[in-house]
Amino acid sequence: MDITTQTTKVPQTPQPSLTDGKPTPRGATRPGDRIFLGLSRGSGILVLVIMAAIAAFLTYRAALALGENEANFFTSLEWNPSGIPPKFGIAVLAFGTIVSSVIAMVIAVPISVGIALFITHYAPRKLGGAIAYVIDLLAAVPSIVYGLWGALVLVPHLEGLYGWLDDYLGWTGVFEWNGGAPRSLFTIGILLAIMILPIITNVSREVFRQVPRMHEEAALALGATRWEVIRMSVLPFGRSGVISASMLGLGRALGETMAVAMVLSSSFDINASLLDTGGGTFAQNIASKFNEATVIGRDALIASGLVLFVITLLVNGAARLIIARRKEYSGANA
Repeated sequence: MDITTQTTKVPQTPQPSLTDGKPTPRGATRPGDRIFLGLSRGSGILVLVIMAAIAAFLTYRAALALGENEANFFTSLEWNPSGIPPKFGIAVLAFGTIVSSVIAMVIAVPISVGIALFITHYAPRKLGGAIAYVIDLLAAVPSIVYGLWGALVLVPHLEGLYGWLDDYLGWTGVFEWNGGAPRSLFTIGILLAIMILPIITNVSREVFRQVPRMHEEAALALGATRWEVIRMSVLPFGRSGVISASMLGLGRALGETMAVAMVLSSSFDINASLLDTGGGTFAQNIASKFNEATVIGRDALIASGLVLFVITLLVNGAARLIIARRKEYSGANA
């Protein structure tokens, strides 16, 4: 007897087309999806338009000033846009901004990561919550309050540290102190480190909390100590997050204005020693001289603002490149 086997065709449910694992916009067929898609796309385009408008404004006003400038804008140590002829340059401002931000990052990043690790992996729950609450309060303090505290409390109490650095490291020239009030780039770096510490700590803390629990338990099951668990599981997973947190803090340090203006003794000099009084930053120079500046002077300040704008974009772009190159090592894909 012949047996005929018939196959029944099962209707296939149409699947949305995927691009890198995500549905294409054509999958948004419901009205709510279309509205959300339009709003999100419009928001992204609006951000680009605003950035382009800011860049165009800064470039136009900077071009007006640079057309009148008789000095080298990038290397000149002079700032006299109201002179005849106008002469101004950003060498001192670029040096002060970068040096003070680097000092702040060197101090703040290790401390912030250590606090985040302590809160998430060492401290009891109640103690960790209390420390996290205090860190959140630090993030809410206005810049002007930090400036007042820095000028009235931090500066007078740094003379002992300056003397110690001069006694033991003054031979390097970098930490040579010739006396005077400690209103230098080193003081600004310490103040900025305190200001950006809450940002880096909070972001790093949330990243460390996202580490898969199975990773840590597997390491403990293999006999790893708590530090080895952190070194092999937590830090690799949170590397990209810590970099992002550091870049957010660096952006705050680069653009800080009022606190720096209240503490730093401004002068257009580049000193070999970090403890010498004086220096300047882009934001501090703009804030202190904008009201009394002439038309050309304001355009010159806007030109310096354009340089700060470009530096900030380059810093954020570099951070994105670092994260993209190290994503496969971050543990996020495990």
